[in-house]
Amino acid sequence: MPASNALLASALLVDLAPYTVSGYGLFREIIEVDMALPARIKGLYAAVAAINKGFGELAWRELSRAQAQGLTLDEAASGMILLSSLRGEGTALAYGEVLSRVYPQPSRPAQDAATVRAEPGEAEANFRAYFGTVPPALATLLALVPRGADGYYLMRKGTIECNRLDRKLSELMLIAVLAADYSPMAATHIKAARSAGATEQEMAEAILCAVPSAGIAAWMSAGALLEPA
Repeated sequence: MPASNALLASALLVDLAPYTVSGYGLFREIIEVDMALPARIKGLYAAVAAINKGFGELAWRELSRAQAQGLTLDEAASGMILLSSLRGEGTALAYGEVLSRVYPQPSRPAQDAATVRAEPGEAEANFRAYFGTVPPALATLLALVPRGADGYYLMRKGTIECNRLDRKLSELMLIAVLAADYSPMAATHIKAARSAGATEQEMAEAILCAVPSAGIAAWMSAGALLEPA
């Protein structure tokens, strides 16, 4: 067990609850070593799940370890892309602060964002291709605020297609964050991860990356959606 982990080194837990410490040590091992998924990627998932729950220092520790294991800045920045759409501005900027601590970058002049527009019908076609149909909430958005539907489509496209992780790893990161929130939306991305070539073990490891920030309940929520061997 890594002595640097404060929970594992807690004198009170070591004295009163050795089972708890030993069990958590096993989860830490799964996250911190290469298995079905590389350890650097699991560190990223754990960091993104942690900041999603509001645990900035935990996110910093997870991302620092991932950086030491070879995670590049571009790979780490994929967490900010994901959180911008999945959890909004506040969480994305909080992750950005952690990112700047781990990967210090020289200041750059502000730039105007490049404007990308969706073609007429493009958002609806994408929804049908990805979900198999247009989910009721998105059908309502298309009908009432079409520009919002385009925004949803473009941000989702950025999350899945426009970061430095491939589609499979992007879907697995979504699963980790949704598992941390015990969200039923994990089912949609488990299906998508399978379509992108993810194995059941890869998805299991992604879900377990939520344990440091959300506890073993994260597994009970999302692990039930996997196919047993």
